Amino acid sequence: MDKIKKNLLSQSIKCFPGGVNSPVRSFAAVGTNPIFVSRASGSKIYDTRGNDYIDFINGWGSLIFGHSAQFTVGALKKQLKNGFLYGISSEYEMRFAKKLMESYPSMDMVRFTNSGTEAVMSAIRTARAYTKREKIVKFEGCYHGHADYLLVKAGSGATTFAVTNSGGVPDDFVKNTIVFPYNEIDSLKNYIRNNRGEIACIIVEPVAGNMGTVLPKKNFLSDLRRISTKYGSVLLFDEIITGFRVARGGAQDAFGIKPDMTCLGKIAGGGLPFGAFGGKKEIMALVSPLGKVYQAGTFSGNPLTMAAGLSVIERLNEKIYKLLDEKTDYLTTEIIKLGKKFGMIVRVNKIASMFTVFFTSDEVTDLKSAMSSDVKKYVRFFNLLFKKGVLFPPSQFESCFLSQAHTDEDLEKTLNAVSDAFKNIN
Repeated sequence: MDKIKKNLLSQSIKCFPGGVNSPVRSFAAVGTNPIFVSRASGSKIYDTRGNDYIDFINGWGSLIFGHSAQFTVGALKKQLKNGFLYGISSEYEMRFAKKLMESYPSMDMVRFTNSGTEAVMSAIRTARAYTKREKIVKFEGCYHGHADYLLVKAGSGATTFAVTNSGGVPDDFVKNTIVFPYNEIDSLKNYIRNNRGEIACIIVEPVAGNMGTVLPKKNFLSDLRRISTKYGSVLLFDEIITGFRVARGGAQDAFGIKPDMTCLGKIAGGGLPFGAFGGKKEIMALVSPLGKVYQAGTFSGNPLTMAAGLSVIERLNEKIYKLLDEKTDYLTTEIIKLGKKFGMIVRVNKIASMFTVFFTSDEVTDLKSAMSSDVKKYVRFFNLLFKKGVLFPPSQFESCFLSQAHTDEDLEKTLNAVSDAFKNIN
């Protein structure tokens, strides 16, 4: 067994492109070998070499209660006795849908998928059918999954590896994707005014989480709402990260903006594969079998996912969000203080329980300013924390996430590691 564990990297390289099933897992951006997880519990993950890490990746934001929450494990065990794949409708889907729609009143109807990429792809298809238009607007640094027409100046791994357009994507696939800087409204306004009746939808991460955490400027989201309404475009919020993360009702609740359509995932799946898109009844009525917009999936609404998701969202309340916000506020405030103490130029963007440490003197409000961060310094920062048993994202352009499982002791150990890193980073 020990020999197998030691050879996991060489085995994985033979099995998978780059040795991984998702680019950021390769740790290539931080110049070190990836870890292989053997188990995870609470705030920690444990690798196959016997090391443990305080985890601030948290399934890329999916695990608001931490790893292997016992109530979710219990819900899964109970459901396993009743079957783990039906392929036809079940009562669990209705129970789950009602909970989602209670939290997101902008969704009159919802359709479940198996991933965020599927949800966004299907939502855009539906928006195009509803408006009878082809062009879509997205923003630089916002990642909406790996559908061909969305891999244009995308965030997440595409930013980490300096890829603005993916190989294998024909020009014809992206000709109807119009890209604008995040938080910049004037150029978008002028474009739509001069191209009336052409934009099917405007898709946006209301809080960007894939170029690091980047918050919307004042009035940015409300201006998008106003412009979409004025010119008859669908406003689509990609809340796959922010949904149930920044508030139970997501960013649309936190900022008081009601989109026409919403995509959800991550936390709503309770740690299992999940995606959903929903919106106004007149839009969703176009989805098959009611309408002609085709979307399907054998595993959509899988009973295991429904059980896991319900176990999580039924327990989310204001007390939990308040506690998470307090923990994150304390951690990020202390990181900033340590930066000042050691003469480190640091910016920390934070909202609710998600944050990013940028090594730049500039305010980070879009992809260009995010890219001004000293990535080489972040690499050294990551590796110094990593050696101390603290796991931040292996990319400058991903967000950190806290969970309810993070203890005061975890935070103090993290701050001690940050202090040591700032002392030795140069």
